[in-house]
Amino acid sequence: MVDIEKIVSSEQLTGSSKELVKIIGLEAYKKLVQHFGGSYIYINKPDTVVRSERNAEICRKFNGSNYSQLAMEYNLTENRIRSILRQR
Repeated sequence: MVDIEKIVSSEQLTGSSKELVKIIGLEAYKKLVQHFGGSYIYINKPDTVVRSERNAEICRKFNGSNYSQLAMEYNLTENRIRSILRQR
C-alpha cells in the first residue's frame, strides 16, 4: 500500500489532482484520497448546497398569503413557493 504521507507537495501531482490541491490544500487533498481514493464523488453546485436553508427561510417568512412577495424575493415562481411550502 502506498503511503499518502509521501506526497509532500502539489508538484508531485498532475492534472486535476494538482488543481484540486491548489483549491483545497494538500492536507485536505490527502484526506480525500485516504477516504475516497478510487471512487467517484459528486460535488453539488453551490445553489444545491444552500437550497435547504433557502427553503427553510421561505417557510419562516411565509405569513399565509405572501406567495408573490416571496417569489420575487427569491427569484422563484409562485408555484415553486407553494411547492416548497407544501413539502414542509
